[in-house]
Amino acid sequence: MTPGRTKGIGPYLLILPAVLLLGIFLVLPYLNIVLMSFRVPGQGTPYGVGFTAGNYIKFFTDSFYIMQVVNTLWIGLLTTAICLVVGFPVAWQLARADMKFRGLAYGLVLSPLLVGIVIRSYGWTILLGNNGLINRTLMNIGLIERPLPLMYNALGIVIALVHVFLPFMILPIMAAIQGVDPSLHAAARSLGASKTTAFRRIILPLSLPGIQAGCILVFVLSLSAYVTPSLIGGLRVKTMAVTVVDALIDTFQWPFGSALALCLSVTGAIAVVIFARLTRMKWKAS
Repeated sequence: MTPGRTKGIGPYLLILPAVLLLGIFLVLPYLNIVLMSFRVPGQGTPYGVGFTAGNYIKFFTDSFYIMQVVNTLWIGLLTTAICLVVGFPVAWQLARADMKFRGLAYGLVLSPLLVGIVIRSYGWTILLGNNGLINRTLMNIGLIERPLPLMYNALGIVIALVHVFLPFMILPIMAAIQGVDPSLHAAARSLGASKTTAFRRIILPLSLPGIQAGCILVFVLSLSAYVTPSLIGGLRVKTMAVTVVDALIDTFQWPFGSALALCLSVTGAIAVVIFARLTRMKWKAS
């Protein structure tokens, strides 16, 4: 083999291990799920003999599952919006402010990631329960007479998910803001722009890539979250991820559970693509 030809295939050899890993551990499992979703439900077995589209027909013709998709999307959107509103000021302070205890602030932001998600979710059950810390404190000081419904509803799930996924919003935005030259903001202020105008016309457009990345991360993680919705929502609020696990493990319906998982993945992918297209267009327009 000539040196020139060896040099030409060199880059492909470098990415070959990554391609193999993706193919074995990502592409093949997804293909297996697609194949499984068209299997016939079995009696006492994961699936029967033959193929059918009945699993998808059952999903699209049952309003119960459609409403679960809507509720899952709503919880994901609300979690993402709250994380953005709460996380952007924190990211700005970490990226720009001259903080004496910057290392401590970083540690506080990353602290939710240092504890297992099961422990974090159980911690929120202690805080949000009818006899939890929040309700007991409010009742003891006389602000409420009966416990507030903070658990077993979408509100409790969103509160817990915001705590779990907030670092995934802060870190990309902080990185984007750190990449913005501070002199641009100073130049805008020196030319007469107000703080609001300078932020809206300079900081916000230039930090939009970080906002986009953070929103996509939080939204996708919220859609696929299982532990937190199952513990905080209980049997009253079920997201699609909880329903998928129930179909696969509790009722042993592997074909239907695979169809539910694929429908959730496709729905989330469509939402992410739409959001990415809209924010990219806005970014370019700015």
